[in-house]
Amino acid sequence: MKPWTLILGLGWSLLPALSCDSRSRTSIIGADVNDDFDWGIPDDFPLPIVPAENPMSEAKFQLGRHLFYDTRLSGNGSQSCASCHQPEKAFTDGRATALGSTGEIHPRNTMSLTNVAYVPTLTWANPLLQKLESQIMIPLFGENPVEHGLTESNLPTVLESLNRDPVYIRLHADAYPFGETVFDTKKIVESLAVFVRGLVSFDSPYDRFQQGEEQALSASAQRGRLLFFSESLECFHCHGNYNLTNSNADRTMNTIERPFHNTGLFNLGGTGAYPSPNRGVIEVTGRAQDMGKFRAVSLRNIELTAPYMHDGSMASLEDVLAFYAAGGRQVTTGPLAGDGRRNPFKDGFISGFTLDESQKNDLIAFLKSFTDPGFVNNPRYQNPWDSP
Repeated sequence: MKPWTLILGLGWSLLPALSCDSRSRTSIIGADVNDDFDWGIPDDFPLPIVPAENPMSEAKFQLGRHLFYDTRLSGNGSQSCASCHQPEKAFTDGRATALGSTGEIHPRNTMSLTNVAYVPTLTWANPLLQKLESQIMIPLFGENPVEHGLTESNLPTVLESLNRDPVYIRLHADAYPFGETVFDTKKIVESLAVFVRGLVSFDSPYDRFQQGEEQALSASAQRGRLLFFSESLECFHCHGNYNLTNSNADRTMNTIERPFHNTGLFNLGGTGAYPSPNRGVIEVTGRAQDMGKFRAVSLRNIELTAPYMHDGSMASLEDVLAFYAAGGRQVTTGPLAGDGRRNPFKDGFISGFTLDESQKNDLIAFLKSFTDPGFVNNPRYQNPWDSP
């Protein structure tokens, strides 16, 4: 049996502003787990859901942080999780599409890990992948495409190296004081998941504005805020609530929605098709209506995560804004030709709009207000191997 198969078993309203929910931040889901972990989340925000079989602890968080930045966690010793998830880029990599440890170029853009604990589905277009513990196995052991490149043959060498390292001996003992002394795949996955769940960002200028600090947003950004939450632009329908995405889960929610959207990026030959292997949720469900559907990403720290879209095809926020203003993308020549504006599966909210230059600048100023410098510079999230 392959090592990763052993592991795979493991609200508020924002129109036009956040308002505090009357329920406890832990009242519905997960009220009995992990409340002793210091999330560093303001009281106005709910706590994320955590699986009972992998509770949060500071010791596991620190163990996961060391593993996240360790290139030994790859088949050829060249790549760590941080190779594709760099803190200064809000845990993305700045590439159009990711690059694996063996030089294989991936078909999709690296997603940000900002507040990933609140995301009910992982990756761009897999509605079935709902737990970080399961998702982490894919970059570690996946073969198509190869990312870290761990295999049955090289895994024992990797584990031996970790088990002999005095740093990991200490961290392992702290994180698993009553368990086996041997470092194994399960513990690697669990501690990585704890670290990644702990990457929370709630101190942007926008957050401070929502908490009553009116000077936190410039006049331009405040005008952009009104545009963002207007029915004429429709932005908030897919990027609403406190995490700025409609794909959201927390402990106060009775029902968790897992939406995916076709934004009219392609329309090959006028059939509605997207190019393989980036066809969206249809690759999982096989349903025609799921062609081109991808998860709406959180806009938190969006200024730092260029390029944009699932294929990294848009270099700037200006490009993204022009795309949505047009109501989709028209490709006039070549194998990808087609008018995405007329894609039959396109989401109804992608209808286009008109803005003058001043309004465009205001909207971009508002989008940049989601940037949280304290998050990307937080020493708690940085590479521990760089410190004495």
